[in-house]
Amino acid sequence: MSIVPKDEEVKFSRYKYIMSRTDTKGNIQFANDYFLQVSGYDLTELVGKPHNIIRHPDMPKTIFKLMWDRLKSGNSIYAVVKNLAKDGRYYWVTTEFDIKRDPSTNEINGYMAFRQMCPRKVVDTIEPIYAKLLEIESEQGLKAAELYFNGFLDSRQESYDQFVENVAQNKGAMKIFFAAMKKFFS
Repeated sequence: MSIVPKDEEVKFSRYKYIMSRTDTKGNIQFANDYFLQVSGYDLTELVGKPHNIIRHPDMPKTIFKLMWDRLKSGNSIYAVVKNLAKDGRYYWVTTEFDIKRDPSTNEINGYMAFRQMCPRKVVDTIEPIYAKLLEIESEQGLKAAELYFNGFLDSRQESYDQFVENVAQNKGAMKIFFAAMKKFFS
């Protein structure tokens, strides 16, 4: 079933969090009730499915490649993501990913994602960058989009982490929130 994106945003609370856990291949193992409410899916429709079931076509592959490269190498990442609800509406989130490891082997066995509603000013900043990446991906491919994005970060003299933390203003209460969620669910 293909979902047709609509130009309508899902409204949700910035005071609640969306959580999910995936295996190392990105298949959903758990989604909290708020994830279900915002996305419009039932738990049975999500568990065992690839997390990209909620991937919005406005999201550049470049960003997902960056996220997966970081996660697979054992590094957490904080990102701004546009997701697709079951009914075709969209919702923007700031997401902090946490690496889950087997306690006896220390091998990565999954990922936990903690999300909050993305502030409008963050969306307004990130949307044109994502649109440019999509354009480059479409015309020149993923490698060219990666080169463009790395050049963009270099011109700002920022790493990806610094850029996203600055754009999303991941500090103060938001940083405390994500730290508390990670600690509580670890």
